[in-house]
Amino acid sequence: MIKDWNSFLLPYGVAVEEMKVKLRGLRKQYLEYDSESPIEFVTGRVKPVDSILEKMQRRHIDEEHLEEEMQDIAGLRIVVQFVEDIYEVVELIRHREDMTIVEERDYVKYNKASGYRSYHIVIEYNVEMINGPKKILAEIQVRTMSMNFWATIEHSLNYKYQGQVPPDVAKRLERSAEVSFQLDQEMSEIRSEIRETNPRKEHD
Repeated sequence: MIKDWNSFLLPYGVAVEEMKVKLRGLRKQYLEYDSESPIEFVTGRVKPVDSILEKMQRRHIDEEHLEEEMQDIAGLRIVVQFVEDIYEVVELIRHREDMTIVEERDYVKYNKASGYRSYHIVIEYNVEMINGPKKILAEIQVRTMSMNFWATIEHSLNYKYQGQVPPDVAKRLERSAEVSFQLDQEMSEIRSEIRETNPRKEHD
């Protein structure tokens, strides 16, 4: 039984802070050499203990297998402007040497029944603690600002209704998710047309 949750979660907190710096650093690099960055902003969190316990019960996860079976104790979110930026960011992560991808789930092309869209990447990350290296699992979600807005509202409603959202509300959420995705696609088309008519100058 985990008696000291602070000690258990410490490596996850260290990992989140390190990865936020690294992923935000990617944005800085883009802006240094280019006028555009696929990354708009990066956030991160360690899952609260009550959420961990609730998920353990719901998913029937034994405590001794918690580190291997719960992939999102450490969570990062990368928010981008356009759908195509999602896949550019995914490629950046695939080529990093400081994190190893163990699983990918594309909910952008294959959205959930609720309408939820996002790209999930589960990585293995090595944290250097004072008593030695510690490998942890972390989940990185990559989504557009529109997808993030929808997911935030949907999460709040699920919390309010304790996971039992009324059918009419769920249907409206599903429709609004589709409208949101249509907006993303329209914005991508507008950007593409602007780039065709106003090609950017190459850097010297």
